[in-house]
Amino acid sequence: MKSLITNYRNITGQHCGSTAMRNLLYHYCDLELSEEVTFGLGSGVESMYIKSDKLDPAASIFGRSITMEADAAQSLGIDYRELPEMDNQKAWMDVRDEVQNGFPTMLTGDIFFLDYRDYKVRFPAHRFVLLGFDDESKYAYVADRIDPEPQRCSYKALERSRNPETGITTFNLWGKFFDTKVGNSLEEAAIQALKRNVDRMIGKDTTQMELISSAVDKNTVVETGIAGTKKFSEDINSWRERKDGGRLAKYNAQCIEKFGTGGGNFRKMYASFLDWAHSLLPDIVDATIVSLAEKSAASWTELSNILISASENPESKDVWKQAATKLDQIADLETELFEKLSLKTG
Repeated sequence: MKSLITNYRNITGQHCGSTAMRNLLYHYCDLELSEEVTFGLGSGVESMYIKSDKLDPAASIFGRSITMEADAAQSLGIDYRELPEMDNQKAWMDVRDEVQNGFPTMLTGDIFFLDYRDYKVRFPAHRFVLLGFDDESKYAYVADRIDPEPQRCSYKALERSRNPETGITTFNLWGKFFDTKVGNSLEEAAIQALKRNVDRMIGKDTTQMELISSAVDKNTVVETGIAGTKKFSEDINSWRERKDGGRLAKYNAQCIEKFGTGGGNFRKMYASFLDWAHSLLPDIVDATIVSLAEKSAASWTELSNILISASENPESKDVWKQAATKLDQIADLETELFEKLSLKTG
């Protein structure tokens, strides 16, 4: 049996999750939102620091929340839910049935295993949309952010990606629209999204830390929000003493600037969302808040460049000190940004 959804509009974008969710919201709900607005409505900015010698790489910073897509729908008042499934065979049949019934379906997986991407490093929680399958050839067809046309992926690669045996897994997570009605106005959605992001970044809401902690070994260090940035700063000077310090620096430089972040560790996209929110809600998002977000984005890009230097000169004490100093500056900037937003959102 085979099936292919042909009426799905796949506009490409800067980041996998916001691209996929933007296109799904258009398909199911007839909502025409930019990628940046979709990201912001999903309270997308995070600073998730994960460290464990059992992981590869052993330490990483991740600049977006792990529930951005579902949170964007929740902000808009749309009944969209994301569902894990431990059984790989059932997980495939669930999403296969969705597509057979004409429903494009959000998938999550480790991009390293996707054979059409040729990725060189592990990177879990990549987002893409299942559009078709062919049981005879054993190839699935997916929409990804890099190309408007469907990409062909083997069943074997797709299964390994969705629930790998080692490293961080999202346990075959997939998304389903149970209703396409949009229950909230854009103003209501933006206010809800801003408050949620504030609470996470200043540490009042720890759900992101709890979710990632549930998927890793109990000895893994997980810190989120501004506390995650501070923990990253505390640890980074010790990377000079690690044999893999240069490799960690290069990987994290790429996480910040290269791996589908839109630049500046997702902060450029978030600054664009805040600029949009400034027009919509000027009493809540003022020009100072937008400026702070833009400065944060630029600072993360500067940090990425410092980490590239560290990867090339891992014996240098000065370059690691520069990285820690820049992280402290970022933590101060984002503390000011989210405290100002907190005063406006309550």
